[in-house]
Amino acid sequence: MKRAFTAIIFIATGLLAAQPPASAAQQQQQQRKKPAQPAPSRRALPPAKPVARDGEAEARLIEVYRLVGQAQGREALAKAAALVKDHPNFQLAQLVYGDLLTAQGRPLRTLGDVPDSAARAAAAALAELREESQMRLKALRERPPANAIPSQFLTLSPRNKHAIAVDASRSRLYLFENSPAGLKLIADYYISVGKLGIEKSVEGDLRTPLGVYFITSNLDPKTLKDFYGSGALPINYPNPYDLRRGKTGGGIWLHGTPSSQFSRPPKATDGCVALANPDLERIISTVEVRTTPVVIAPQLRWVPPQSVKADGKPFEDVLQAWRSAKSSGDINRALSFYTADFNSYGKSLADWTPTLRGEVDRARGHDIALKDLSYLRWTDGADTMVVTFGEVLDGARSGPTKRQYWMRQGNQWKIFFEGVIG
Repeated sequence: MKRAFTAIIFIATGLLAAQPPASAAQQQQQQRKKPAQPAPSRRALPPAKPVARDGEAEARLIEVYRLVGQAQGREALAKAAALVKDHPNFQLAQLVYGDLLTAQGRPLRTLGDVPDSAARAAAAALAELREESQMRLKALRERPPANAIPSQFLTLSPRNKHAIAVDASRSRLYLFENSPAGLKLIADYYISVGKLGIEKSVEGDLRTPLGVYFITSNLDPKTLKDFYGSGALPINYPNPYDLRRGKTGGGIWLHGTPSSQFSRPPKATDGCVALANPDLERIISTVEVRTTPVVIAPQLRWVPPQSVKADGKPFEDVLQAWRSAKSSGDINRALSFYTADFNSYGKSLADWTPTLRGEVDRARGHDIALKDLSYLRWTDGADTMVVTFGEVLDGARSGPTKRQYWMRQGNQWKIFFEGVIG
């Protein structure tokens, strides 16, 4: 048994490098209280079917890897058997279980050590499962620094109760809770992106878009095909910045997986972000429609919260200068903050100027307050800001909710889109 097990120990330890700290999802599972045991009865009831919880299946798979790395073969085999019994559609777990069974008779050559004829027939599927294994372990090994947040989240308002960030390089989605104390990472999950990767540009290119988006709705799973699993959360691709750059397409969702498939390969969708159904269900039950930002990045840059506030201060000064200009009643001063190619739902700057003039005239002599202000930064070919706020005149109880897109042009920030969203 020891000789046969040598290869799989090497595979597991090589992938893990070192035992990674538990993910946020795993930590949450460990903190949950065990359910109370039912009182004994004369006739035993049949065992209840296990309820799949978010992150639970992945945590159990990683535990199997750890046991393998510690040369605890029998324990690993037992846990793998229980895992595939509870999640028979978890193909990666099935593959690992098969390897553990094979390792009882001979050394393993690779992860997914099936007969050569079967390996040739299922070469693509095996490669995808191996990549999924590597991506799960990479994300769990390379954990975000403690208390750090993605650099895009400069300022979130109390209305943004949660936020989502996707790191395509790690096939990982990070879920945050926003409180008066700031953003806190509460869970993270393995995800799949487009078949041809990221940087979506045109309809049907099988790529996942990159940028700052918002969840626009929560689709009823009863109206969806089984292919989408437990539900779907559409995002607002293409956003105004995408449209400015001529990007096309649509129908980009965060959605689940078919009932026959616990998870999909790292690159498997037509451009959406796909999660295991228990993970998606957690997200659906947690986040809010319209106010939850979703950042999708090639690779997230994690920074201390205090540095984010410092980075955002110069832009906030410009935003307050725009507010002051509009409050002053000076239309020309206010217009100086807009790009020449400004667009608002199809209206050019000339077409939209009468709207701005009316708002400036109403504001004359009344200070404008920016309530529930949030702004998120996106930098690729240009430096942009996505700004959301309630515009409330002094003395008024409420006002329209607006979203602006700003772009840095040289040393100046300019608005290239503005619109009412609520």
